[in-house]
Amino acid sequence: MFKNYIVVAWRNLLKNKTFSLLNIVGLAVGLACFILISMYVMDELSYDKHNTKASRIYRVDSDIRFGGSDLRLAVCSDPMGATLKKDYPQVEQFTRIYASSGSKLLKKGTTFIEETKVAHADSTIFDVFTLPVVAGNAKTALNEPNTVVISESAAKKYFGTVDAMGKGIEVNDEKHTVYKVTAVIKDMPQNAHFNYDFLFSMDNVEYGWGNFLSHNFQTYIVLQPGADYKAFNKNFKQLIDKYILPQAKQFMQINSMEDFARTGNKLEYSLMPMLDIHLYSDRFPELGVNSSIQYVYIFSAVALFILLIACVNFMNLSTARSANRAKEVGIRKVLGTGKKSLIGQFLTESTLMVFIGLIIAIGLVWLSVGYFNSIAGKSLSIEMLLQPGYLLFLLLMPVVTGVLAGLYPAFFLSSFQPIAVLKGRTGKAFSRSNFRSALVVFQFFTSIVLIIGTIVVFRQLNYIQNAKIGFNKDQLLIVNGTWALNTKADAFRNEVGKMSGVKASSFAGYLPVSNSSRNDNTFSTEAVMNEKNGFNMQVWNVDYDYIPVMGMEVLKGRNFSKEYGSDTTAIIINEAVAKLIGMDDPVGKKLYTSTGNANEIISYTIVAVVKNFNFESLRQNIGPLAMRLGNNKWATAFKVSAGDVTALIKNIEAKWKTMAPDMPFSYQFLDDSFDNMYRAEQRIGKVALSFALLAIFIACLGLFGLAAYMAEQRTKEIGVRKVLGASVTSITTLLSKDFVKLVCIASLIAFPVAWWAMSTWLRDFAYRVNISWWVFALAGFVALLIAVLTVSSHAIKAALTNPVKSLRNE
Repeated sequence: MFKNYIVVAWRNLLKNKTFSLLNIVGLAVGLACFILISMYVMDELSYDKHNTKASRIYRVDSDIRFGGSDLRLAVCSDPMGATLKKDYPQVEQFTRIYASSGSKLLKKGTTFIEETKVAHADSTIFDVFTLPVVAGNAKTALNEPNTVVISESAAKKYFGTVDAMGKGIEVNDEKHTVYKVTAVIKDMPQNAHFNYDFLFSMDNVEYGWGNFLSHNFQTYIVLQPGADYKAFNKNFKQLIDKYILPQAKQFMQINSMEDFARTGNKLEYSLMPMLDIHLYSDRFPELGVNSSIQYVYIFSAVALFILLIACVNFMNLSTARSANRAKEVGIRKVLGTGKKSLIGQFLTESTLMVFIGLIIAIGLVWLSVGYFNSIAGKSLSIEMLLQPGYLLFLLLMPVVTGVLAGLYPAFFLSSFQPIAVLKGRTGKAFSRSNFRSALVVFQFFTSIVLIIGTIVVFRQLNYIQNAKIGFNKDQLLIVNGTWALNTKADAFRNEVGKMSGVKASSFAGYLPVSNSSRNDNTFSTEAVMNEKNGFNMQVWNVDYDYIPVMGMEVLKGRNFSKEYGSDTTAIIINEAVAKLIGMDDPVGKKLYTSTGNANEIISYTIVAVVKNFNFESLRQNIGPLAMRLGNNKWATAFKVSAGDVTALIKNIEAKWKTMAPDMPFSYQFLDDSFDNMYRAEQRIGKVALSFALLAIFIACLGLFGLAAYMAEQRTKEIGVRKVLGASVTSITTLLSKDFVKLVCIASLIAFPVAWWAMSTWLRDFAYRVNISWWVFALAGFVALLIAVLTVSSHAIKAALTNPVKSLRNE
């Protein structure tokens, strides 16, 4: 029986080539989209699961509010991990990662290479994370200072072989430290929330803090099996009272943490499951670029909707040719074929089409995965489809999708009454179009939502790129790593400053973009700090030229000046600080901070207030920030003219090579760094646009089939109307108006859903666009135009048909 189903199904496919081609193409494109998005979702959900203790690993996060300034940190204090392990038996092990340096210059041969995938780690990192060792002993690898663990790729890069044990790597720091390779590990997987090629010994971190009040370490703990991390979070209150409060009392007047909280302040710690970090964490500083569970939900919904659109197409195209198969059904029923047998036949046909479409879809995935990776920022490969779980999923897909797509047509076609069909009385059966109309509404509902989403994403990105951010990011060339020039840094800046096309320059260790250097300090408006007059703010060390080079606006007071020797203890604040301390004109007032020694207090005189500028992503409100004179030469900013920038960069690089021939030359433009903060949104926009176009294409195939069905069923009516003098335009309008109604209904349903979805997405941005009415009008018009153009091809063809042929059609 089943073999007969296959043979008949294959013959029907060959007999109706156009119908089969349209169906298979729609299914193939829909399945390809579904597979690509499911690969993306699988990759997002797989982060950090390679660790054998993954479900028991937690990061200690910090939430601090002091004086109205909030800090949501992915780091905590130096002794936190060791204290938790000592005091609480639920903690099996801990480890710390220190990555604040950002990059290191490592010597290869006679030249230095800038490496960014570097960090310092405790020797216990191997007890927490799964880092397979190729050579060396994991238990002792980082026990001593001046030791380093490197990846296989790093070993091949620097030594040409993975056999690098005992070899040395020189780091261009103040001491030109040579680190001994004590272990080689396999390259860390891409689906991990951190990825390093070099793990240096924590003993080489000269942080000098060693107290509970400084937060600089990513700290991870492993809980004992069965321990509840939510219940464990309650222990932090006890830890704060026992260890942190006594240290805080050395620097400020504070009686208890309850008093601290009553004034609106907060100090809290909590455990974040490592498996949640990639999709749920947006703290500072993260060890890698995280994503968002929101995008997983969005893409999952898009994948499902596109697959459903493809199934809807099959239903519409199948019912569009149902009149051609009516007599076949009638004859088979007269010859004794039962309804179940007919349903089995039609489901076999749909499953066979889905199977063929799946084969083509896999080919489309293979062809397009590279492009998808480029716009989504992924490294997916077709080999993912060979994983046992995914392979089973692919094998089940034709059956599930075939039944889903073919169920309605199967019941619809098998329900024909043989007597009525053979007598040609099929009008009533074919007139029941409510379900098909609902399918069309669903298709265009999905398409309109995707169109609106794409427009809103690109409008937000355009707003970000053109927003008034309080500084001038254009034509600012940033030369990185000028600290490596040591005593030649000033000479390099001066020499480049003399070049044609360079207007001004400044040392710029701090840049107004995310992931630049950050330095948070506690200040007070009085010499004796307490929970009422204290607050946190960022403090940047800048030079005399920083503010004018960055194009910042001084609202009150003056910039730093060499004419004022007292400026070594001067400070410039932004408007947010002035508002925080409640002073309309704070120029001349003092702010106080500790040197780190409880008995040493420094006072800074406010000499200016600068206009608020966005020094972080537009997702955040502008926080309190101050600038003071300092020597931070990590990078140098050059204000350049819009002339031959390429030639200028070559000249700057040549000057660099003459002064530091063994150092790498690295540069960037500040506007590019600014745009990179929104790389995730840019990728989302491109992905949304691609799938919106594909969804519309698939929906058009469904409309094409339904229009063919409508024209076929109204052949005689069209002939009669033409005989009675109806014009081509009136007949085209007659056949198109039903679809216009359906698109209008789809729009009315899609508009509130799209508004809710995009309002939720925009909520992540402190500065955002409004969703204007014209966005909905444009999306509805585009959908309507696409529908009319698709339907008109059949409508015009039907209207131009000779009425004699139409009336002879029995």
